Amino acid sequence: MTTTRSLCYKRHMEIRHLLSQLPSVDECLKSSYGERWLASFPRKIVLRALRETIDSKRKEILSGKTPEVSLDAISNDIEAAIKKHSGYKLNPLINATGVVIHTNLGRSILSDRAIEHVVTTARSYSNLEYEISTGKRGKRYSNIKDVIKELTGAEDAVVVNNNAAAVLICLDTFAKGQEVIVSRGELVEIGGSFRVPEVMKASGAILREVGTTNKTHLHDYENALCGNTALLLKVHQSNYRVIGFTEEVPVEKLVKLGSEFNIPVADDLGSGCMIDLREYGVQGEPTVQEVVKTGADIVTFSGDKLLGGPQAGLIVGKEKFIQKIQKNPLLRAMRIDKMTLASLEATFMQYLNEEKALKEIPTLRMMTEPVEIIKKRAKKIYTSLKALSDRAMIAVVPDESQAGGGSLPEINFPTFAVSIKPNNISVNELEKRLRLGASPVIARIKDNALLIDARTVQEREIKDLVRCVVTAFSD
Repeated sequence: MTTTRSLCYKRHMEIRHLLSQLPSVDECLKSSYGERWLASFPRKIVLRALRETIDSKRKEILSGKTPEVSLDAISNDIEAAIKKHSGYKLNPLINATGVVIHTNLGRSILSDRAIEHVVTTARSYSNLEYEISTGKRGKRYSNIKDVIKELTGAEDAVVVNNNAAAVLICLDTFAKGQEVIVSRGELVEIGGSFRVPEVMKASGAILREVGTTNKTHLHDYENALCGNTALLLKVHQSNYRVIGFTEEVPVEKLVKLGSEFNIPVADDLGSGCMIDLREYGVQGEPTVQEVVKTGADIVTFSGDKLLGGPQAGLIVGKEKFIQKIQKNPLLRAMRIDKMTLASLEATFMQYLNEEKALKEIPTLRMMTEPVEIIKKRAKKIYTSLKALSDRAMIAVVPDESQAGGGSLPEINFPTFAVSIKPNNISVNELEKRLRLGASPVIARIKDNALLIDARTVQEREIKDLVRCVVTAFSD
């Protein structure tokens, strides 16, 4: 009993001694370390890091551990905390997943021309809402409307902050308190559990479902028409496909029906494909131009999917309908800023030369790049990683990539990846080390190997990628 008390007392005294040795925040600030930190970082950040590190050491001591607690011993921890809190939270990373339009990784990469136009415009004042020719106030979308009209063949255009907003404002403008007829097979759910019926409810429109999941006929729409029908809506099944015993009504027939009963037709395309991709193995993906030619009154699509630009919701169509949308008070809440406008304008300008667009817009280039070029890039990565051959089994393997972003769900693109099977650590540990590295690398695991898909690795990233993999094995 006495021995137990003695041990407890001894441990209690050790804890008190360790706690007394912890430097105070004021001591740290007045030290040479503190002077250096305060000269390089904001005081608030330094204080936060000091308190966090000291508190962490205090908890370690109270839990029974005996850490080194001198300022010299904990200075590295404090410095790491300072750098962590002073760094940006939104950071670039290397996408080695093979998913081109990766929703979680920022979707489409902007082209160099788009980035240059954003930088040039953002660092100066601009004619965002100013008519230089007249010296009077101008309209925000007049700067981009002409090129969109030229490329799509639409009479008019307007832009909001994303495609969900585009659909929402169209429904609010034309069908608030009235019925919108939609095929049951097109009531899709997009990312983040965001569903078409919920968008309708938020807009005040009344959903009128017709047909079945796999089959909807023209007479289903006709039979649903009533005095309260305000809009016929077709929704692109962007993130899934129903195959087999199926039937849907093409937009051309809906346009004819709408014209007969004087009811506008809206087509939500979603992905916003501007170039026919059939020669690259992409079947069944209508272009914006093709849908506009059908006579659809309103066409909505995204700016950051197959279009390859920034996040935006494009609304194109007949002038009388677009003008009505522009008068909706909601438009101000959904409008895009000057940087989005600049990058979107530059992206559309690139489409004026389709051949160049396919090479210079990263999303298009990655999806249409010949597999032989992807294989060469994979081999280049493999060759640079040969030094790790004693720590892992490394090989170039054929695989499949995806478009992602809710686009082209049924299409897999042939690709080549670098397969890494580590010897002394698990593949999950390797994936974790790459993900948590100073320059995060996001890859995927397949058949107990880490795959680095060369389709989505940019040429400029290879050197950094190799360094990250080597570092992951050196820990």
